[in-house]
Amino acid sequence: MGTNSEDGRVIRREAERVANEVAQGLRTLDDGTAWFCALSPVGRQVVLQEVAGYAMQAHITATDGRAGVARSGVKPTANPSVMICMDPPRYGFAALPADEHVKAFRVLVSVFSVADTRRRQTYCKDTCGHAWHNLLPPGERP
Repeated sequence: MGTNSEDGRVIRREAERVANEVAQGLRTLDDGTAWFCALSPVGRQVVLQEVAGYAMQAHITATDGRAGVARSGVKPTANPSVMICMDPPRYGFAALPADEHVKAFRVLVSVFSVADTRRRQTYCKDTCGHAWHNLLPPGERP
């Protein structure tokens, strides 16, 4: 079963919000994973592609990969862990078997969190205009 373009846009917007909330400590990785698990299989693939794109945009390194895998709770020998720690990292997480999608999500979001935090503290420090780097805690949102 597929997803229409509007559903895809909604899922991508939600993925952006969830990944950035986890990266900024506004949501736990377990809460993000619960959100991911509630998606359809096609929705999960859309999210994996989207979050892999965020990781690429954050210019993850092999060091970020190892630190993210350590945070993710996923074994370093699991396929998603090995893929993200390669130099350069390998993508294609949405093409992994469905039983690896939750592991892939945890790894990708954790690695994105490491890389994005580094970028917020260096490149964007005090001058950032990226809306997704300036999220308000859930209780303070309009």
